[in-house]
Amino acid sequence: MTSTQTSHEAPQSGLRPTYRHAVTDDVPALVELVNSCYRGDVSKQGWTTEADLLDGQRMDAQSMTELVERADTIVLVAEAEGRIVACCELRRGTDDAYFGMFSVRPTIQGSGLGRRVLAEAENTAARAWGCHLMRMKVLKQRPELIAWYERRGYTDTGRTEPFPYGDETFGRPKRDDLAFVELTKELPTP
Repeated sequence: MTSTQTSHEAPQSGLRPTYRHAVTDDVPALVELVNSCYRGDVSKQGWTTEADLLDGQRMDAQSMTELVERADTIVLVAEAEGRIVACCELRRGTDDAYFGMFSVRPTIQGSGLGRRVLAEAENTAARAWGCHLMRMKVLKQRPELIAWYERRGYTDTGRTEPFPYGDETFGRPKRDDLAFVELTKELPTP
């Protein structure tokens, strides 16, 4: 590891993903991927886990099916070696896009794949919809994740949003101070 790399920025993997929009047949694999990245012991193999902050599932089949079928949403899938290795949600706004549900298989996190998927998501939002801005919400209790996005050009807007306590579709909180911060990045014109 060089002096400029952190443990979250390992050299790029040899994976050469291909990208496509998810279809309903992908739902079971996507639900498994998303939950494995954020919840439970499996998620602790990677560095994006929320297992110390939240219990329960991050995604279910019904919610994923609704996302895949939404007209204003793209669930972007990265495939390599015959399987889905990463995904994210892109939701179209007026002139911006919301980026969420970013999931990279825990066993290959830190390989550089996340950077490439994020760049593909930014390009997709700019190219497909003409978006000039990408928005996202990140738990404020995840400073290492916020720092990762900042190294990729995202800025904390200063806006916060309370965690939706009582809505178990977001998980079961393990603490009472959870909140989201908003990050944004200007996208280049395609």
